[in-house]
Amino acid sequence: MKVGFIGLGTMGGSMAFNALQGGHELVVHDIRRESATRHLEAGAVWADTPKEVAEASDIVLTSLPGPVEVEAVALGEHGIGQGLSAGKVYLDLSTSTPGLIRKIHLELGARGIAVLDAPVSGGPKGAASRNLAIWVGGDKAVFDRCKPVLDAIGDKAYYVGEIGCGSIAKLVHNCTGYIIQAALAEVFTMGVKAGVEPLALWQAVRKGATGRRGPFEGLADHLLPGNFDPPDFALRLARKDVDLAVAVGREFDVPMRLANLTLMEMTEALNRGWGDRDSRVAMLLQEERAGVEVRVDPEVLAKAIEDESGA
Repeated sequence: MKVGFIGLGTMGGSMAFNALQGGHELVVHDIRRESATRHLEAGAVWADTPKEVAEASDIVLTSLPGPVEVEAVALGEHGIGQGLSAGKVYLDLSTSTPGLIRKIHLELGARGIAVLDAPVSGGPKGAASRNLAIWVGGDKAVFDRCKPVLDAIGDKAYYVGEIGCGSIAKLVHNCTGYIIQAALAEVFTMGVKAGVEPLALWQAVRKGATGRRGPFEGLADHLLPGNFDPPDFALRLARKDVDLAVAVGREFDVPMRLANLTLMEMTEALNRGWGDRDSRVAMLLQEERAGVEVRVDPEVLAKAIEDESGA
């Protein structure tokens, strides 16, 4: 399969090179031709515009800074859309918006061009080593057809759902990480200012339940199946712990915005009469505000976990 790749920056440069190393013919373009030096030396072909990349390729991938650049390259003058023909595929690896990729899908799809959104996670090191998650949205048959190319650039290509779902999964993942980052800054400044050495604190918390388990794993125990009874750890006890932490923050003049917000949430849940239910029951309050349930049939969930553990 002849692959076109546009955007040879920190992430894109490595992904494009791995596609070439995976045995695919490669046509490349970037706003800086020198970014393509190693690709050209390894056998890739240069194109002067995104349109020329599209004309010479069966599948075109982009790795760009954001929605503005994606729209310009996909739909703008001398863009991919002007060079692609029916039966070809456009696959965007950028972190962008579901609304934009759906717009591109509608415009190009009307001409028989398939579109997938496929943002990645793994950072520059993952891009270089192929240790990348790739979340894909779009037609499943098109995903299957493009899977050999995706497998050349990452080791965890995963089909999420219809067009835009890959972008949504990426935004959920990244936003979670940055919220956790803000929370860690908050609680660690409290702990250090209260008298614990940073290294000792870091080593200690990594030995606890939260430190030993990733933030998404616990969702399968409570929120996804809707299982809050009997409790693993009662809400009234968890609220007490957060209240104590907030009190230490007050004692040492450490702002605890997120902790106070969490305490308010847990207090509201406690006032609903949920004190003896599992502490994660407070998550139901956000479901109410959002008007949606985050639920998976327990048997389906168990099967998914079994399949993942056996993979």
